[in-house]
Amino acid sequence: MWILKLLVILCVVLLGAGLATLNGVAVRLDYYFGIVALPLSVTLVGALVVGALLGVVASLGMTLEARRENGRLRRKVRLIERELGTLRSLPLQDRPPHV
Repeated sequence: MWILKLLVILCVVLLGAGLATLNGVAVRLDYYFGIVALPLSVTLVGALVVGALLGVVASLGMTLEARRENGRLRRKVRLIERELGTLRSLPLQDRPPHV
């Protein structure tokens, strides 16, 4: 499995190096605080990183809610398992049939 991960990482690095080599042209990046000239590959990687960070921040609320729900359900399961263990340890009693 680690060999597959290593191959995937190697392919990504090679593709990134190829992207950087082919897109070395400087582009002008206008942002709120000024203007900067950067290579196109750096601009693309920066946009990718900013997009990934925004995606993580956007999904953070749902992830935290799911973890909270998971913890609540785990506590509920532990309580039910304790109750079931208690019920299983009770002796059975013969009851007269209902008439």
